[in-house]
Amino acid sequence: MSKLPEAVGPYSAYTVAHEMLFSSGQLPIDPETNELVEANITAQTTQSLENINAILIKEGIPFSNIIKTTVLLSDINDFAAMNDVYAQYMKQPYPARSAFEVANLPKGALVEIEFIADMRI
Repeated sequence: MSKLPEAVGPYSAYTVAHEMLFSSGQLPIDPETNELVEANITAQTTQSLENINAILIKEGIPFSNIIKTTVLLSDINDFAAMNDVYAQYMKQPYPARSAFEVANLPKGALVEIEFIADMRI
């Protein structure tokens, strides 16, 4: 089974309420080392999505149950490269998504992704 990285603060990686799964932002942290993966948007987006996958596997639900994502980028110019990786994980019908640039992310990450999934689908 996939392992989740340790939380960076006093919060849970996700919570389940009323058959809905709400995630915290998933940083591109390698669960084996608890360190950020290499500093490029492709590798970091992949790791964030693999951390999401670990949550989904743990709860026994597929990516297709994700109904909403929020993507935080340290540089909006990384949007196209992030989107290329994102498209490999998300299939139609795509979840609703917001994506925007923020001033800084924890640990100096380039990307952080949070999601909401419906466990009833």
